[in-house]
Amino acid sequence: MKIRFVLLGAIIAVFLAGCPAQKPEPLTVIKAYPIDSLDSVITREGVEFDPTLSSDGNGSLKILAAEPATVRLFETGPLEIDNARLLYQAKIRSENLEGKAYLEMWVNISGMGEFFSRGLNSPATGSSEWNSQETPFFLKKGQKPDNVKLNLVIDGKGTVWIDDIKLVKAPR
Repeated sequence: MKIRFVLLGAIIAVFLAGCPAQKPEPLTVIKAYPIDSLDSVITREGVEFDPTLSSDGNGSLKILAAEPATVRLFETGPLEIDNARLLYQAKIRSENLEGKAYLEMWVNISGMGEFFSRGLNSPATGSSEWNSQETPFFLKKGQKPDNVKLNLVIDGKGTVWIDDIKLVKAPR
């Protein structure tokens, strides 16, 4: 009986060794938003460019929130992708934040409407160093976004910085 298991294990190992390994599809940056000024930032109230504090050395956006707010950052316009996972990625830092701050993405698909995804699993709170955050959105075959809105939601009050903003395509 023991010989059968050893023989079966050897046959499976030979079979698996002969199968070509599937390489995972790489991540593709669709849009990158380097934060080196306020250019193209949609919401300007309470938002300023901070050249001294940055995750990548080029500056960041500093948001002074006296109350809860949604900060509209960027919009993509139409994207020629479907059957993929969109990832909105950014680095966030906070100081004396009473509440939480997280990423929010709105995806408009023609004929279907607008849908959202929020990064509620690891929001910034209190005072924190740079923290990588992301929120996903799954596109089915034939679902091509007319527009993607990238926001930062501050559910409370305090100071939040955001930097190194990207929209990435990943396999479903």
